[in-house]
Amino acid sequence: MKRREFITLLGGAAAAWPLAARAQQPAKLPTIGYLGLGTLATESQRMAAFVQRLRELGWVEGRTIIIDYRWAEGRSESMAEIAAEFVRLKVDVVFAAGTEPALAAKKATALIPIVFPLAADPVGAGMVASLARPGANITGLSTLATDLAAKRLEILRDVFPGLDRMAIMANVGGPGAVLEMREFQEAARTLRLEVIPLEIRRTEDIAPALESLKGRVDALYVAGDPLANLNRVRINTFALVARLPTMYVQREFVEAGGLMSYGPNFPNMFRRAADYVDKILRGAKPAELPVEQPTKFDLVINLVTARALGLTVPPTVLARADEVIE
Repeated sequence: MKRREFITLLGGAAAAWPLAARAQQPAKLPTIGYLGLGTLATESQRMAAFVQRLRELGWVEGRTIIIDYRWAEGRSESMAEIAAEFVRLKVDVVFAAGTEPALAAKKATALIPIVFPLAADPVGAGMVASLARPGANITGLSTLATDLAAKRLEILRDVFPGLDRMAIMANVGGPGAVLEMREFQEAARTLRLEVIPLEIRRTEDIAPALESLKGRVDALYVAGDPLANLNRVRINTFALVARLPTMYVQREFVEAGGLMSYGPNFPNMFRRAADYVDKILRGAKPAELPVEQPTKFDLVINLVTARALGLTVPPTVLARADEVIE
């Protein structure tokens, strides 16, 4: 072989080696950026439901997909930082576990698909254009939290007929909680209940707000929000000492000593949100996936707390409960 032909052959082979090496390398696994509202401890059940459903759909963590978990611990600034980091990392989907994380993700990117499993009022909060046609790069599920405030008041009054004055605690830094507070106040006016609003923005606001209630109200309603969820034991401890019946959006509060909760089954909604992620990873566009609403609602009652408060829950209300903690 002539020297020139040999060099040409060698050069061609060398050029082909990187291509062959790349062909043998495993393809990059799709990555989900999981933007959690609170902490692993407060969201473990929901997260597990999400991961389990992904597995059922063929997405096995570490084998066919990567999930990058980040926890905002209820802080808005952390949500914005995590969302920006996911954009820099170029994740394939941002899974934003609530209204605030979804808004932070939407502000951070107009390109990466975003899925939310929970949003009190996605249209009112400016997350989507409409439920039927979300538009842009975001979709998910609505909790109907604002629409359920009146229902929770009715249940609480069934248990506590002498109810005249109530307090509502809401994190006014969270758009979902603000909308829920507004709906609650309208429902209370219809029932001719006097309402004392307790506006909080951080953990340090909770104790003074609760202390201001002593002797002033008959019951406490807490709007759904990660800040309240992180402090649910503190809120319940105060309510028990002050002998205040409590109504919540989610069961975790009742499991931690609250009186009652009524609302969507959150683990079920996280499971359903996994279907959105699956469809997007297989080529669907978020703008074309309608926002869905809850299909399962749970009324949870803690009879241990009821007895501590000296309340007797009517049999008609107990019969409607999905779970009774005894």
